[in-house]
Amino acid sequence: MTEHVEAVTFPGGIHPPYRKSYTKDKAVERAGEPEVVVIPLHQHTGAPNEAQVAVGDEVRVGQVIGATDAFVSAPVHSSVSGKVKAIELGPHPAMGAKVMSVVIESDGTETLHDSVKPRGDYSDMSPDDVKTIIRDSGIVGLGGAAFPTAVKVSPPKDKPIDTYLLNGAECEPYLTSDHRLMVERADEVVYGLRVLMHASGTPRAVVCVEDNKPDAIAALKKAVAGLENIEVTALHTKYPQGSEKHLIKAVLSREVPTGGLPFHVGVMVSNAGTAVAVSDAFQKGMPLIERVVTVTGSIVKEPRNLLAKIGTRFGDLIEECGGLTGKPSKVLMGGPMMGIAQYTLEVPVIKGTSGILVLSEEEADFGPTVPCVKCARCVDVCPVSLLPLFLAAYSERKMYDMAEASNALDCIECGCCSYVCPARRPLVHAIRVAKAEIMQKKRREMQAAKK
Repeated sequence: MTEHVEAVTFPGGIHPPYRKSYTKDKAVERAGEPEVVVIPLHQHTGAPNEAQVAVGDEVRVGQVIGATDAFVSAPVHSSVSGKVKAIELGPHPAMGAKVMSVVIESDGTETLHDSVKPRGDYSDMSPDDVKTIIRDSGIVGLGGAAFPTAVKVSPPKDKPIDTYLLNGAECEPYLTSDHRLMVERADEVVYGLRVLMHASGTPRAVVCVEDNKPDAIAALKKAVAGLENIEVTALHTKYPQGSEKHLIKAVLSREVPTGGLPFHVGVMVSNAGTAVAVSDAFQKGMPLIERVVTVTGSIVKEPRNLLAKIGTRFGDLIEECGGLTGKPSKVLMGGPMMGIAQYTLEVPVIKGTSGILVLSEEEADFGPTVPCVKCARCVDVCPVSLLPLFLAAYSERKMYDMAEASNALDCIECGCCSYVCPARRPLVHAIRVAKAEIMQKKRREMQAAKK
């Protein structure tokens, strides 16, 4: 394998304006202790948790407050010590609806739960024991999808994994949370990766970083020095290079089949931040109760990278950055390409919150939508080789069977099509609607087949 794979990339993609300069050189700082946290019981792909505490209970940092026996799930833990004030429906930054949440008033002492203690040497444990610790620590993919990590490192037995890719691309403009982790905690990134390799039985790994982060690449190369089965490679800076299917294509020249997953081509992919969470779980015994959040945007007075406790209000973190210098037009969880718009700053930080982006009226004003001009720019940039203009048209006309036949489910919702559309059509939004309708139809058919 070559050390630099700039010449090996994927078709399509875009180069959005570089906006990482706001925070790329800002070291991670610990956010202030929140007075109250609102911790949703459902923060991952899979089954929601049930509350394991009651109103009035005293809880400690790292204590399980939500869990379920479902296989695809991850427990949630208290990020503060204090008293449970309520268990009620609360705003959720990703689900678009209120979900059951545990409201805890901090006592300010940050008293640890008895279960928080180092787990010992992972290499002395069986892979199944390692997976159990990962699951009990509530670790999910921190790149945004929040898929439970213990499930990810348990591929079907007939699908052996030969390569683990650690995703440090962070291709979204504005976001630098993974960048700073790779610079400041490179040793923990590599330690967590080795734990994931042990759990999944993977013999070798590649740490993948876009070439606009030379300091991260240097820190990681130093961290893997002497490790023959792990290498660091620089990637061409191009959006959506961080998409796992495109990462696999760029680094290994393998193509994940339609409807398939990385394990179908012998690969496993995890985010760099996830590896740090795994490291913390083993070396400190600390479950996933906090994460680095990039708070940024042109009207944020002092953009920063903050280590924030799960359950902290978005508004509190913006105030910790000095507040805003102008009127906000849009607030997103995540980056501008795949981020989720928020209707209130009362939403809490969850495990999947990589950033809080505040856009001004000027930045968010794309002008009026007009009819499609048939320029096909959306076709040229689609990294999955789809026809976004037709998929969106099928969706708008409720022709979901046609959208499915045209491979709508392959869309990775990267937003490249909407970004380049001169008619400013909400293409990716329309395709998301079609995908949701197609999946709903499939679920109805499965339920009918069981009767």
